[in-house]
Amino acid sequence: MAKKKKSSENIAARNRKARHDYFIEDNYEAGIALQGTEIKSIRSGRASIEESYASEEGGELYLINAYIPEYQAGGRDQHETRRPRKLLLHKKELAKMFNAVNREGMTIIPLSLYFNKRGMLKVDLGMAKGKRQYDKRQTDKARDWKRDQARIMRGKN
Repeated sequence: MAKKKKSSENIAARNRKARHDYFIEDNYEAGIALQGTEIKSIRSGRASIEESYASEEGGELYLINAYIPEYQAGGRDQHETRRPRKLLLHKKELAKMFNAVNREGMTIIPLSLYFNKRGMLKVDLGMAKGKRQYDKRQTDKARDWKRDQARIMRGKN
């Protein structure tokens, strides 16, 4: 069964720099454990995952350094803005990810936060290898050439 693309209206936060800074090899969909007013703050569209990453602690996976601001109408019981948040995955997926991180030197990067069809918040995780500076230049060069090709082909028709 083919995966459907996530519509832009369901995406709460996106990590745009991830595809520029890393080679993304695999994608995983994970749930996230939130508390209190965090979900309302995310629904208001003010969350950021630009500088975040996923890390193993005690056999579980946590989202580190994701920014979810305090909810304005939340009252006195607010959440911490940059606390570690537990990611929910199957044990086999966790084992596969931990092996890739330990053996191959991969990094687990969140690519986007989005709401699925049922309204549940999900995190799109990518197994990534870091790009070097020359890799980034090659990627930019290839993207520019494809853009120029499309422009030339439009001009011929």
